[in-house]
Amino acid sequence: MRGARVIIGCRDVDKARKAVKDIKARSHNVNVLYMELDLANMRSIREFCTSFLQKEKRLDILINNAGMPSVLDWTDDNFSMCFGVNHLGHFLLTNLLLGRLKETAPSRVITLTCENYKYQKLDFQDLNYNLLPFFTYCRSKLANVYFTQELARMTEGKGVSAYAVHPGYVQSGWTCHYSILFRILMKVIMFMFFIPCEMGAQTVIYCAVSDTVAGSSGGYFTDCRPARLRPFAKDSGVAKKLWEASERLVKLA
Repeated sequence: MRGARVIIGCRDVDKARKAVKDIKARSHNVNVLYMELDLANMRSIREFCTSFLQKEKRLDILINNAGMPSVLDWTDDNFSMCFGVNHLGHFLLTNLLLGRLKETAPSRVITLTCENYKYQKLDFQDLNYNLLPFFTYCRSKLANVYFTQELARMTEGKGVSAYAVHPGYVQSGWTCHYSILFRILMKVIMFMFFIPCEMGAQTVIYCAVSDTVAGSSGGYFTDCRPARLRPFAKDSGVAKKLWEASERLVKLA
């Protein structure tokens, strides 16, 4: 509705078309399109970025919005699904687009995390941990926090700001990965206790466009304001170590 050119990266073409049609109808902005992108596949990410950089001259705001719930599965590149999509996929995507973000500075990168990060710590001997579904999800969300902090450090003074956002517990279709019984149960729970998508988007939008966050790069936000992190989640040494490990895993060099 602000008139931005919006590009949706999506692995499901039919859902992407439906979303674009809905957004255009509700916003009266025809400058909305989708490009195929599967964050569970490193080749898809590289192809998306190559195509994007050829077609688009600007990138003002990158929102790393993909979220794989607590599932025990593997990506096409043999990473645990949560860590591979939620962290490594966004890590590679952002790095391949970082040059364009710098060229069109001031620019921003918003990465969605979750307050559940606080229930786990990273094990560098087993970043691909894939035993207990909830724990592997929590670790991927902690990785999002560290990624944001290290990205902010590396781009300091270069016009790129980075923010980690906990959007709240949002009513969405993430339960599609589970059984019918679980989906029915969660539908009731989400109706009673979760927030609508429009409310969940508010902190993302706030970090994307608000002038008040300009000096808070690397910060963690929820409810449209800065939030405190647990001390272990602010360890710059761990953030740097994760960045270097991630570079090796996605073969960024």
